[in-house]
Amino acid sequence: MSETHEPSETKDEARPKGPTMAATRRTAFFGAMFLMATSAVGPGFITQTSAFTYQLGAAFAFAILISVIVDIAVQLNVWRVIGVSGMYAQELGNRILPGLGWALAVLVFFGGIVFNVGNIAGAGIGLNALTGMDAALGGGLSVVIALLIFLSKKAGVALDRIVVGCGALLILLMLYMAVTTAPPVGEAMRETVLPSEIDFFVITTLIGGTVGGYITYAGAHRLIASGHTGVDHVKQISQTSVMGIIVASVIRFLLFLAILGVVTTGVSLAADNVAAEAFEAALGEFGLRVFGLVFWVAAITSILGCTFTTVSFLTTRNTSPRVRAWMLAAFLVVTGGIFLSLGQAPQTLLILAGAINGAVLPIGFTVILIAAAFRKDLLGGYRYPKWLLIIGVLAWGLTLYMGAESLTGIAELWQTG
Repeated sequence: MSETHEPSETKDEARPKGPTMAATRRTAFFGAMFLMATSAVGPGFITQTSAFTYQLGAAFAFAILISVIVDIAVQLNVWRVIGVSGMYAQELGNRILPGLGWALAVLVFFGGIVFNVGNIAGAGIGLNALTGMDAALGGGLSVVIALLIFLSKKAGVALDRIVVGCGALLILLMLYMAVTTAPPVGEAMRETVLPSEIDFFVITTLIGGTVGGYITYAGAHRLIASGHTGVDHVKQISQTSVMGIIVASVIRFLLFLAILGVVTTGVSLAADNVAAEAFEAALGEFGLRVFGLVFWVAAITSILGCTFTTVSFLTTRNTSPRVRAWMLAAFLVVTGGIFLSLGQAPQTLLILAGAINGAVLPIGFTVILIAAAFRKDLLGGYRYPKWLLIIGVLAWGLTLYMGAESLTGIAELWQTG
């Protein structure tokens, strides 16, 4: 497949020459890495982590560990297959079985709608806590900001730089909170490997919210859009995927420790917004503002990641930049409109989105594994590492089981939400 470019980008911008080439390549890889990481650590994850830490205490560390392990197995395979082939996931699916890729695109699209409504809701909650702005207005404003980014003349470069900056800010804020709340680190480490309680619905929901749905492909699809694909880039593709996983994992554990430090004090937290209550309990009024900033930064980067990746499933290399830009805008407008008219509680919606993506994850990952195991022709003759395929199959089996288990949990959550 020939390279695909971002809306409003030209071929000269996507394929720089001279001394700027190395810098542009680094920006592209860093952008893909942080797009994956920040998409995985959105408002849904913050909500899930807060609610489940309050529910399970230090035992929630085990669920985070499992999600990280699955993340490693899934992302290493997804990045390697998509990066080497130079094809979007739906294109690979259609090459394996005509129509399969578009079926996957439909699933990701509907999952992306649900998740993006949750992301916009999270942005509204964040700005409300940060500035006192009405949550509906804050969500709408965040959609407008995302629109301006995607419709800018250098949308791809802007996207890369914004997600890198936001990812770095999230790490600093989470580290500050984790140190401030003084969590029982020893207990958390023990529960990570020897949990006193295991909840499969919690694990499935967390995996869905950090690995499933569009999140699986965010970084890899961004890499394709930048044009840095093929066998020659295998080393860089692998290193970037590992670094993205590390960044996301660090943020996950730091947030968990920050909330755990509050929970272990025995403070009572409101069930409808555990995260905000925890930040406020730790730092008072200032803590509420920090929560607002964290939630909004996580939300706006997830809005960008969800919009970019979901629309990438609806386009091909022949889609014109103008049409792609309008599709990005339409997706934002539609999900923003749904957010403004939806009556479902934001926290329930955010958790529900993760559960839905947990059920979808095994389907898309099947395409990746088939390409890796049986379709060397799609990988340019590349000899796929057996160890990577093995851990991929093991992760696929786990996600298949947990995806089936989550279906009952999704129905119960919606009825009680």
